[in-house]
Amino acid sequence: MSAQQVQCHADEEVAHKALRFLTAGSVDDGKSTLIGRLLFDSRAILADQLDALEKRAAGAPIDLSLLTDGLEAEREQGITIDVAYRYFATKTRKFIIADAPGHEQYTRNMVTAAAGSDAAVVLVDITKIDWKAKTETTAVPLLAQTRRHSLLAQLLRVPSIVFAVNKLDAIEQDTETAFKNVEASLRAFAEQAGIEVKGVIPVSALRGDNVTTPSANWPWFQGPTLLQVLEQLPASDERHDGALLHPVQYVTRDSVGEGDASASGTGHQYRAFWGRIAHGSVKAGDDVQIFPSGQSAIVVEVRHAAEVVDRCEAGQSAGIVLDRQVDISRGDWIATPGSIKPTDQFTATLAWLDTEPAVVGRKYWVRHGNRWVQARITAIDSRLDIHTLEDNDAEQIAVNEIGRVQIQTQQPLPVEAYLDNRVSGALIVVDPTTNRTSGALLVKAA
Repeated sequence: MSAQQVQCHADEEVAHKALRFLTAGSVDDGKSTLIGRLLFDSRAILADQLDALEKRAAGAPIDLSLLTDGLEAEREQGITIDVAYRYFATKTRKFIIADAPGHEQYTRNMVTAAAGSDAAVVLVDITKIDWKAKTETTAVPLLAQTRRHSLLAQLLRVPSIVFAVNKLDAIEQDTETAFKNVEASLRAFAEQAGIEVKGVIPVSALRGDNVTTPSANWPWFQGPTLLQVLEQLPASDERHDGALLHPVQYVTRDSVGEGDASASGTGHQYRAFWGRIAHGSVKAGDDVQIFPSGQSAIVVEVRHAAEVVDRCEAGQSAGIVLDRQVDISRGDWIATPGSIKPTDQFTATLAWLDTEPAVVGRKYWVRHGNRWVQARITAIDSRLDIHTLEDNDAEQIAVNEIGRVQIQTQQPLPVEAYLDNRVSGALIVVDPTTNRTSGALLVKAA
């Protein structure tokens, strides 16, 4: 296969997979307007939606942010509160967009959107930044939420991060210098934080400059548009090689009539254990082990979308039928024998989202896969300063802070490093008193 054929094959793979991306950044940076612009320019707006926006505008330019800010409270306050998902497609690719809130109070919603995204577009409102403050030794100061959202996207293993410097149309003169000063600051921050940047693009979401078409107003920028960058970004993919790890989410029991072949060999009924494969693959004939019981069995049938298939891989939802009756329920794991090494103690990065700070010794509920267990923080190793990116000593982790902690769970869990796998390496922390989602744990090492 020639190099050209390989490149064509790679381009086809990119085009085949839909890209899930979120918009992040500080409040009022223009995230909802940017998504509205992408939808508008790609003609992904229904005629009745466009008609309603034009009537609401009453002759003025339409407010594109209303395409995603659907809650009444969002429209009243002019801010995004919940995550809004929108879909659009170009000639080369399909996209799923998550419009994440920028306000600190709703950081947990941003974390939810980032956890399943292939890319993050972090908007930077240049009108909020003193871009003239750059010197030979001093970078332009960035907003705290810009730093926080970028760091969270990196911690949540979002593979591709793009910075969009928005509202350059509000700079009356010297726009090139303004952009380059902010770009230099963003790249310096990203390098210090270990963030691989896929692009820094000057845009005007309101006017449409460099969003889907190149800007005629800024001839000094010859780079790609935001859409061109997004069309080339890879979609993340969990690893298909290695051992199977399958979290059981749902159990079905089907009857087999007389004369029908029961692949499971379990009589006139068989049970299928459904879930989305975390990593590896499964096929009939594979030996498996059940966690936490430790029992062994053989796979006799694999189902996908209600049909029997030869094989299922990571990222696919599968129903596994075994050769014998085994006590398995929601929250259990099916894995390659010997591959699971459960532990009740591990080190993790904690992104805290609750107004009540995280403290050592307090008990919480944590969810790992589909299993709930009690846990407690045994030690707080450090807290990250998002301005200096230094780890400092801390006795607690406050709302919207990030730290490194030691966790002990009531039962052993099959955790892996989050960098290796999103499913087995992530846990949700819930306050047992208020039932609030208090934080997200990203396993560093068992």
